Amino acid sequence: MSFRECMIILQDVAYQLGLPIDGQYINGCLTDFVRHIEGGCLAWVWFEELLGVLPPANCIDKFTMKCTWFQETFSELPQGADNGTVSRYARVYIMMLLSTQLFGDKSGTCLHVRWLPYVARLEDMGQYSWGSAALSWLYRCMRCLVNRNVVKLAGTLQLL
Repeated sequence: MSFRECMIILQDVAYQLGLPIDGQYINGCLTDFVRHIEGGCLAWVWFEELLGVLPPANCIDKFTMKCTWFQETFSELPQGADNGTVSRYARVYIMMLLSTQLFGDKSGTCLHVRWLPYVARLEDMGQYSWGSAALSWLYRCMRCLVNRNVVKLAGTLQLL
């Protein structure tokens, strides 16, 4: 590699972000979410089952919701919370990290429910290759940047 070239590789992701690069791959949920809802359940019904509450209609846009609603609703874990409540708050926190830090969009103000299949089983979260998914998402976002009409970059920008 010459001195003017640089490439981000999986080992960079593992080192800089501490994400696993081995394991099950993350498929489909980033572009074809509707097909990956567990058991054909409606996304918002499943959302309510996992998190115990639905966002108000003015905070929902198709399969996304406003970050501000998430932050207001789940800002602080109640004292003496039971295991179910702790699991709900963990799911919310992970969904926020995935939607804003690893797989963010250019707005940075919305969370996508595409992560429900992954946060539904918290015990399985470590089995996925989150590093390779984050790197491929960054490359996808960088590919979109070559369009001269695009003015913002999304993705895992910490790697740049």
